Amino acid sequence: MSTIADVNSPEESNNQQIFTVEEIQQLIPHRYPFALVDRIIEYVPGKKAVGIKSVTFNEPYFPGHIPGKPIMPGVMMVEAMAQVGGFILTQLPGMKDTFFGFAGIDKTRFRRQVIPGDRLIMTVELLSFKRNRIAKMKGNGSVDGQLAVESEMLFSRID
Repeated sequence: MSTIADVNSPEESNNQQIFTVEEIQQLIPHRYPFALVDRIIEYVPGKKAVGIKSVTFNEPYFPGHIPGKPIMPGVMMVEAMAQVGGFILTQLPGMKDTFFGFAGIDKTRFRRQVIPGDRLIMTVELLSFKRNRIAKMKGNGSVDGQLAVESEMLFSRID
């Protein structure tokens, strides 16, 4: 498993690290139907991560959203980005086995529909982390190079 300890120095922190779904599940608690990150394809410790959500017609929300025109709900896109953010937070020193929940969502915009067959590529950056308790992040999700969602997210450690 790739961990923050695998990075030897800050100068090498631009190395790409790939985390599989099995490794992600060891770090964040989300499970079906709310496990929304299939892979981490880039990780810069303490700074950012890029994750993938492969959207399939079998997602549990599609039968009711929208019948005959399946569209990934915006709240699920934001939740997927938040899970990438949670991945970053669990990798910070001393934060293993710690859970961070939403404390706020700001400046969220939906720019494109996400439908079955799409790969939502989510880039989440850590903006600040205070008192080992409160984190602010900025995220965006794109499909085929087109921006689909963007948001600022606030997290709070849940003890």
